[in-house]
Amino acid sequence: MISNFFLTAIRNIRRNFSYTLLNVSGLTLGIGACIIIFLVVRNELSYDQYNSKANRTYRVTLNAIDFNPSVSMVITPNLRNDFPELETVTQVWFQQDGTVKVGEQRYNEKQYCFVDQYFMKVFDHKWLQGNPHTALSEPNNIVLTKSLAQKYFGNREAMGQVIKLDNQFDLKVAGIIKDPPPNTHLPFQFLVSFETIRKDIDPLKQGFYQIMGGFTYFVTPEHYDINKLQRQMPAFVARHWGADMAKEARLPLQPLTNIHYDTRYLHSGDMPTVSKESYWAVAAVGLLILLIASINFINLSTAQSIKRAKEVGVRKVMGADRLQLIKQFLGETMALVLLALFLGTALAALFLSNLSNWLELKLGADALLQPQVLLFIAGITILLTLSAGLYPAFVQSAFNPVTAFRNMKSPELRGFSLRKSLVVLQFVISQVLIIGTLVVAYQMDFFKNQDLGFKKDAIVSFFIPDRKKRDVLEQQLQANPGIKAISFSSGEPSFNSQFSPFSAPDRGIDKDDVTEIKLIDENYTDMFGLTMLAGEKMGRKDSTDTLRHVVVNETLIHKLGIQQPNDAVGVRFKGNGKMLTITGVVKDFQSESKHKTRRPVIIDYNPKSFFRVSVALKPAAIIQTMGSIEKTWKSLFPDELFTYEFLDDRVASFYNQEQKLYTAFRFFVGIAILIGCLGLYGLITFAAIQRTKEVGIRKVLGASLPNIVYLFSKEFITLIAIAFLIAAPLAWYAMNNWLQNFAYHIQISAGIFVIAILTSFVIAALTIASQTIKAAMANPVKALRSE
Repeated sequence: MISNFFLTAIRNIRRNFSYTLLNVSGLTLGIGACIIIFLVVRNELSYDQYNSKANRTYRVTLNAIDFNPSVSMVITPNLRNDFPELETVTQVWFQQDGTVKVGEQRYNEKQYCFVDQYFMKVFDHKWLQGNPHTALSEPNNIVLTKSLAQKYFGNREAMGQVIKLDNQFDLKVAGIIKDPPPNTHLPFQFLVSFETIRKDIDPLKQGFYQIMGGFTYFVTPEHYDINKLQRQMPAFVARHWGADMAKEARLPLQPLTNIHYDTRYLHSGDMPTVSKESYWAVAAVGLLILLIASINFINLSTAQSIKRAKEVGVRKVMGADRLQLIKQFLGETMALVLLALFLGTALAALFLSNLSNWLELKLGADALLQPQVLLFIAGITILLTLSAGLYPAFVQSAFNPVTAFRNMKSPELRGFSLRKSLVVLQFVISQVLIIGTLVVAYQMDFFKNQDLGFKKDAIVSFFIPDRKKRDVLEQQLQANPGIKAISFSSGEPSFNSQFSPFSAPDRGIDKDDVTEIKLIDENYTDMFGLTMLAGEKMGRKDSTDTLRHVVVNETLIHKLGIQQPNDAVGVRFKGNGKMLTITGVVKDFQSESKHKTRRPVIIDYNPKSFFRVSVALKPAAIIQTMGSIEKTWKSLFPDELFTYEFLDDRVASFYNQEQKLYTAFRFFVGIAILIGCLGLYGLITFAAIQRTKEVGIRKVLGASLPNIVYLFSKEFITLIAIAFLIAAPLAWYAMNNWLQNFAYHIQISAGIFVIAILTSFVIAALTIASQTIKAAMANPVKALRSE
């Protein structure tokens, strides 16, 4: 019986090869996309779970007006002393980049950390060489990742070699560890013992608000009440830094497994945060793609059921019961699903590496062999077989033998049948995805191209290693014909590295608020195109000036209760520990991502803090100009590696996570629409074949090509319109909630919905036209030749 079922399935596939091809193609795309989505979401939702103590590990953070992942290094020793019951407490000082010299070769390396000897008791990293108990306890030791050791030393022995960091530290390689997994919130290329810098940075002498990128982690004992410890944090702050500090600052304890998803803490650069909801949305797209593929299978199978009516009648007359027929049809579905599964898995493996590059993920084809992935593949095989095969099996097995031998008519799309409902559902899903993709696209355009309050194009910035050579650097850069303007500062408008409290008791601001400090030269305002609303722009000031004249932004004067910029000139307030006088007001500019509202900003002149130079380039010869700048740099700083950053790239980096999601949505929405088109194409093809004689009669009676096309299109156009009425409010609700993650965002306009419905009509029209025109152009004589 099983062999008979198998032979029947093969014959049916050969007899209806075109429909089989459509079904398998849709299922292949659906399965391939779903596997990739599962791998991406699984990777992104498993951050830091490689640590064996992940569920007992927490990070101490700071909440004073805003949420900050960094805390002063003074926290760690006091936490260790006051709460001895904690299993481990470790201090980490994260660095964005550094210059490494190995022999005569120099490298600019991203992501490294100064860590203490307790670090390896908190985080699990496999040691390949060296002693994990002592390697990080001694000064001037460095631990390399395997890839970095290979990069520096190749096949030579790395242990015991000496490398130089930032032209300051001579470090001995004391260990080599396996590269950290990609799904960690704390990426690094190498680790340097904290003892190396302890003499320069004494944690016990730091202030409470002295934050330099330091992170404090601790591990609790088993069954420890973390809420009890959290309730003790105010007393901990008051005990060491006073009751007033305890009133204004809190130390939230953040679970390790939640760090990557807590968007209150907007990490920058290599430590981004993203909400879990964003990845659940991607997972939902995967399920919708599978649903669309299943709908295709059901629609095409039920549409073809009339062709197998006589076969069912013969089998029933020969004694087959309904259960046997259901098993046969489910077996055929299983065969198609298995074929699609094989092709879909191969497709996923083929595209996985490219897609990983687009999404900046480290996923290879070997991920398909992991037990959880294999279990997932088995699960979707069973799910697809049942969801796509049960209804057609029940429909086809239910035919009455007597009726089956008569000239049965093909089921048509009259009345609101199940097939119509499924087509509507298919269009609802497609239109929701189209609207969602459009909203994300418009928001990404808003991020990148809307007015930021400053110029960002063709401006490059880099650090100054030795500020004593600043004047010489300026003179040589000014002689470069490819440079339009030069400015020295503590950072460009999008580079926020210094904050300070401010208050104005005479204006009712007794409690300190947080303001950003920007220290700039006299060229900064014009070069970055900042708009002055009142008063004078920041100019060169004498170091003996005691009046402390500053420029502030709109947000700060609004905090002071001043609405008109001209009224703010001459107003005094306390900022950065001094009384300051406002001499100018600048229009607000975006110094952070649009996730956050704009901060108050104080702009001052202080050459001692000009550790960064920004250069506006002439667009005509940027490459040649950058080469010339590099030569100037090397002549002045021969021991340093020239590294730079274009301002527009920095602004774009604020939205890397959103860009990744946008790329994913575009890719998978395209697949969903393609699968829907395959199903619609199959239905139209089947309808055209079934109505061949009708079309012939209509042509003989004078029907034109547009009449014939309209005949096939009208019912689908109605279904698209019904689907839009359902999809529009669903999509608006979902995407409006997503937009609330940003302090500044677009409004969902009617134009987005118009584009979505027109896109749906165009896609459907092109799909329908591809077959209806062919049917309408056929010779009616051939259609009517025989009955």
